[in-house]
Amino acid sequence: MPEPLRCTGSIKTRDLRFSRAMIFAIKEINNSTELLPGIKLGYQIYDSCASVTVAVHVAFQLSNGLDPVFYTGDNCSQSGMVKAVVGETGSSPSISMSRIIGPFNIPQVSHLATCACLSDKQQYPNFFRTVPSDQFQAEALAKLVKHFGWTWIGAVRSDSDYGNNGMASFLDAAHREGICVEYSESFYRTHPRSRIQKVADVIRRSTAMVVVAFAAFGEVRLLLEELALEPSPPRQWIGSEAWVTDTELLRFSFCAGAIGFGIQKSVIPGLRDFLLDLSPSKVAASPVLTEFWEDAFNCRLGKSAATDERVCDGTEDIKTLQSPYTDTSQLRITNMVYKAVYAIAHAIHKAVCQKTNSTTQCDKFTRIESKEVLTQLKKVNFSRNGYDVSFDANGDPVARYELVNWQKSESGSIEMVTVGQYDASLPVGQKFRINRNLTWVDGGTQVPMSVCTDSCSPGTRKVLQRGKPICCYDCLLCPEGEISNDTDSPDCFPCPKEFWPNAERDTCLPKPVEFLSYNEVLGIILATFSVGGASLAIITAAVFYRHRTSPIVRANNSELSFLLLFSLTLCFLCSLTFIGAPSEWSCMLRHTAFGITFVLCMSCVLGKTIVVLMAFKATLPGSNVMKWFGPPQQRMTVVSFTLIQVLICTIWLVLSPPFPMKNLTIYKKRIILECALGSAIGFWAVIGYIGLLAVFCFVLAVLARKLPDNFNEAKLITFSMLIFCAVWITFIPAYLSSPGKFTVAVEIFAILASSFGLILCIFAPKCFIILFKPEKNTKKHLMNKNES
Repeated sequence: MPEPLRCTGSIKTRDLRFSRAMIFAIKEINNSTELLPGIKLGYQIYDSCASVTVAVHVAFQLSNGLDPVFYTGDNCSQSGMVKAVVGETGSSPSISMSRIIGPFNIPQVSHLATCACLSDKQQYPNFFRTVPSDQFQAEALAKLVKHFGWTWIGAVRSDSDYGNNGMASFLDAAHREGICVEYSESFYRTHPRSRIQKVADVIRRSTAMVVVAFAAFGEVRLLLEELALEPSPPRQWIGSEAWVTDTELLRFSFCAGAIGFGIQKSVIPGLRDFLLDLSPSKVAASPVLTEFWEDAFNCRLGKSAATDERVCDGTEDIKTLQSPYTDTSQLRITNMVYKAVYAIAHAIHKAVCQKTNSTTQCDKFTRIESKEVLTQLKKVNFSRNGYDVSFDANGDPVARYELVNWQKSESGSIEMVTVGQYDASLPVGQKFRINRNLTWVDGGTQVPMSVCTDSCSPGTRKVLQRGKPICCYDCLLCPEGEISNDTDSPDCFPCPKEFWPNAERDTCLPKPVEFLSYNEVLGIILATFSVGGASLAIITAAVFYRHRTSPIVRANNSELSFLLLFSLTLCFLCSLTFIGAPSEWSCMLRHTAFGITFVLCMSCVLGKTIVVLMAFKATLPGSNVMKWFGPPQQRMTVVSFTLIQVLICTIWLVLSPPFPMKNLTIYKKRIILECALGSAIGFWAVIGYIGLLAVFCFVLAVLARKLPDNFNEAKLITFSMLIFCAVWITFIPAYLSSPGKFTVAVEIFAILASSFGLILCIFAPKCFIILFKPEKNTKKHLMNKNES
């Protein structure tokens, strides 16, 4: 036969207080004239020694018969079957008990079994509890960790149903909050010390500042004792209610700053007096109380067999004892026991009692079945000492917690201070609140940091590190043209088309708008040359007009000369339309004005060239060609050639005119304001027509360059056309390859260069003779063919 089950170790005085609170509640109920008048509740108390095996043994005893460990109370008129069970303290023993007594419909109300698995009514239909489920605590702990910005934590747990299920719920909630776990270790109080040492070493070597411990008191005590042997880096402890509100652990000073959720503190009137009311006869009558008394006062009741042991007689003053048994300042779980007893009493009340004429009548002769108590437990809803008691469909109460913080007092000792609340019944966003300042690890006032990687600042994006959790990442600068304006942004976003990031790449700024303006050096220079060229043409015209009767002016067709000077003035001035911000009118004007004025200019030059050729033909005997190309014909030639260009420009403007546009493709960081051509065919038709006239004029000038004349104007026209053609041939590739405003600058330069070429080649030699060599401005000199 196996050896009988025995409990080892000393009695846990906190649990003794729980059992005494149950007795206190039963005595209150038995003395009440309202709840169960005329009915006395009996009880049996068993010690499971925190062992699943012992708990299973007790469950079978409860189901089969009575085998009391100790018994206190009045004699009962009848000793029936067990109607309900208060307990167990642990989740694993509670699971085992529920599976055994559940088929007998015996209700079980636990005061501290918090495993979320026990809410499954398919497996545990008889289970109720006055303590909230760990599912609520796990979610509250995850929100607490997230609230303080901790994303890199360590986790330890009891290797039991309580620890494993509670930690699984916490890790699931933490994952939803974006929290990463560096390690997750489990151990149990019965494991060899090497296992606990391994867990302690993992905590010491870790980089996570925060440690979440979802463990029972026994496991945490062993772990902290191991950590106390060898100094370890400071750690911020986050605790579950099973240990964070246990005053016995406050002796570990390196855990100062620990925070966690605990069951709400409560007040039970008369309990402290009941706990301290231990007469020598009561102590001697109970083996458990005897063991407690001897441990508390370190003595032996009665005669001592050993000479070195102190003898005590039961008269010692228990009020001076500093023990969890006598400490009623933090009544948390004790109140859960108290409420469990009253919940069962209210269920029995609903089954056998009726209220008539403001008095309660109970049928004490009715033999109530445990199944009926189970049914009525689901409906109980009452208030005791200001605390509501009810169960939902899963047998769970409303989840309410206090947030406790281990703070160092002025004397240096650690105190447990309530700093906030969590109420699962409140709307989202209002469940969790902190109403006092917290102290942290080593008594600090600043929230410690616990992250795998520092936050990525705006302007960067997170890139996960290969093979590591999502909380471990690198911060990369946003690509060109993109920004991120949030901390820890996973992506960068491109700026709108007309915006560009600042240097930090966290804000989109409007791109600077660029065009050839009068305020910049290049615009001023080109405008100066444009105005200077127009002034030069006007001055030349003035000189010609003043000397209009001189031979050199009359010999070179003065009418066409003045018309040419007028067209050159317009050519110089039309370049001004290319400077400044493009508008709808300026875009249409600049190209058409340029095309028409240059055709007018080429028409005049062509007319002068033809006049030279015709004049030479007219000197031949019998030639009357000049009558076919006199002044009227010259005017018609100029008008006809110009009208053709006017027609081309009109068609262009009607079908697809130039228009202002914002060019976003040439430069990434700037917007170029320019005139779109509208129709490229129209633009190149205008340019092509000018080029055709220029080539035609150049060919005629070349043919007339060696005519025997002392001042042959054809040579000057040849040079001018040579410069003109060279300028516009080089203009085409330069125009196509120049970016932005330099495209406009190239076009203006071509206009000015060709205009200056014409005025300097054709008119400069004549003005030089008129102003500085008047002796050559004679008919004789012009007609002298032998003079070079």
